[in-house]
Amino acid sequence: MTFDVGMGMLRQSPPMSPTYRIAPSILSADFARLGDEVKNVIASGADWIHFDVMDNHYVPNLTFGPMICEALKPHARTPDGQPVTIDVHLMVEPVDELATAFAKAGADYISFHPDASTHVHRSIQNIRAQGAKPGLVFNPAASLDVLDWVIDDIDLILLMSVNPGFGGQSFIDSTLRKIELARKRIEASGRDIRLEVDGGIKETNIRRVADAGADTFVAGSAIFGKPDYKAVIDAMRSALAA
Repeated sequence: MTFDVGMGMLRQSPPMSPTYRIAPSILSADFARLGDEVKNVIASGADWIHFDVMDNHYVPNLTFGPMICEALKPHARTPDGQPVTIDVHLMVEPVDELATAFAKAGADYISFHPDASTHVHRSIQNIRAQGAKPGLVFNPAASLDVLDWVIDDIDLILLMSVNPGFGGQSFIDSTLRKIELARKRIEASGRDIRLEVDGGIKETNIRRVADAGADTFVAGSAIFGKPDYKAVIDAMRSALAA
């Protein structure tokens, strides 16, 4: 609140503009030159680097383990040497062992699917005990109800806007309603929790996703599938600023 001298009354200050983060997913990068890809996309304006970790069990695909995270950690820096956040999305079952390994490998945020953990609270506590920030991930048709019991313990909510583990999908529009519901829960908690969306994000829909309440956007082929990473990221920022 601020005091309006002219009117002699309290009035509410205008809300602060959200800080948006663009998080390219290295799953769409050129694996033969992954270190250079990470450095180039950061130099092009990326805020976070997103890891999609799949175990061919929880989802029908197999990607990479903590050794890749450890190897890329030194490359996750801005041109002036500032560290860039590494955001790990675990699509694995069980959760705890790999979460610990990724934390030791240098991950900053580690999120997992609550249905993949037998004890969600314990998995959250384990991630924080390892020095990383915990998050929960929700598939397109998954309920947000578990947040009623753990929202005070997490730092990130990741909403999938495609079904994880399958390629060639488009953004699922019903995710917009779920983003709105998640944003209301975050605001009610009073906590600083990132609201991230992953799947089908591109410059033509990122504004709608932001308007629904998201502040962090995972984009894979929309960035790495184009020859000029900076042009794509700049276009996304222009859409967010519109």
